[in-house]
Amino acid sequence: MGRHVFGGAVILYGILFLYWRDSSIWLQVQPFGKIPHPEMLASLAGAIEILGGFALQWRKTARIGAVALSAILLLFTLLWIPALVAHRAAFPYDGNFFMQLSQFSGAFIVLTTLGASDSRRMALAARLGYWFFGVSVVSLTWGQIYYFSPTVALVPKWIPPSQMFWAIATTVAFGLAAIALLSGRLALLGSRLLTAMLMGFGVVVWLPLLFAGPHKLFNWTETAETFVIAGAAWIVADYLGQTRHHDQALSQQPMEI
Repeated sequence: MGRHVFGGAVILYGILFLYWRDSSIWLQVQPFGKIPHPEMLASLAGAIEILGGFALQWRKTARIGAVALSAILLLFTLLWIPALVAHRAAFPYDGNFFMQLSQFSGAFIVLTTLGASDSRRMALAARLGYWFFGVSVVSLTWGQIYYFSPTVALVPKWIPPSQMFWAIATTVAFGLAAIALLSGRLALLGSRLLTAMLMGFGVVVWLPLLFAGPHKLFNWTETAETFVIAGAAWIVADYLGQTRHHDQALSQQPMEI
């Protein structure tokens, strides 16, 4: 299911690119600076994301979609490196970089896991995408700490016991997920719980804000971005589940004498 959720959220992001083509509002294309006709760049990015997102929905075309999305999301990630270096990895520049890296990781893992299952190179590449995502979760944790007051305000007031409680709890949950992914201890459980939490953010926090303020681009982009990262986390959970299943199958094979 991970690639389907990821692809659907990327389609929404692509539609937003096409609808709001002003490059000044898109963090992904701001690093290009002043270029002629920047709206064409936003439209191109939107078209690639829409086509790539649709391609992920069918296994026969999923690899093509993963190639397209990996390419565009890697470009968006690399474009933040100069700002990251210039500001000495100060937030929010590193946050923007790792936000893009987490999305690239999802597409890249799909690309590598749809390759030849017995390919050692593909297995190593998938593992690299997994590590990229794990490091990105560290940044998500730091982002919650850096924007702690806005995080508290985003928690719906009707959820007991309090907004402060859930802001602290979700920050701790991000940190524990990062530790689980990077250490390998309870990584599958951690990735599944992280996926559930991110999906919960989308459903409980951002969808109500989207319905309350449908004319605000911020509500749309945050909703799409939350579900894209949730889809990436789901892809990681799928990858870990498949890896465990494969390892268990190998361990159960009779040994040759």
